[in-house]
Amino acid sequence: MNIKKLLIGGTLSLVVLALSAVSVFAKGGFNQFGYNYGARIFNGTNASFCASLKAPSNCDGNPYDKVIMKWNAQWDNCNANGYNNPKYCLGAWVDNEYNGKVPNGSGVVWHYKIIWVGSAGASSPYWLAGGYSIWGNYEVIMDQGINSTCSGNVDTGHQFCALATPNGYGAVFAK
Repeated sequence: MNIKKLLIGGTLSLVVLALSAVSVFAKGGFNQFGYNYGARIFNGTNASFCASLKAPSNCDGNPYDKVIMKWNAQWDNCNANGYNNPKYCLGAWVDNEYNGKVPNGSGVVWHYKIIWVGSAGASSPYWLAGGYSIWGNYEVIMDQGINSTCSGNVDTGHQFCALATPNGYGAVFAK
């Protein structure tokens, strides 16, 4: 094959790839912080999460730890409509995963599942036994991981701080 054709073909491929990437970003791909609002996912570090809030890079723990957050449309509806109306909030959930097993990371690996239950907390008809209240209107239905603790003392083993039963995002509808 002619080297000139190979170079032109390679350059053309890179241009097409670059234009495709620009097109994906323009249609709602990941922003500079790691958010893809169209897909309802964040994939970044604690530092990039903090940067999205215009906060110091360690605002949410070790800046090098990787973070993946996923949420559903109902979560967005609830946030947009005052956090306490079942019409907008019932079924809202967010999933947060932290990975500190990275260079310069904390070493902590943790996973949280959080659902909306309303301001009645444990008295809510949407409450699942085994969870705990967070942010006033939400329940952590799963809180587990390694190299951290539920009681204040660091433990290197696997721990569950919360495990609601049943444990799943649609569980409130099965009650």
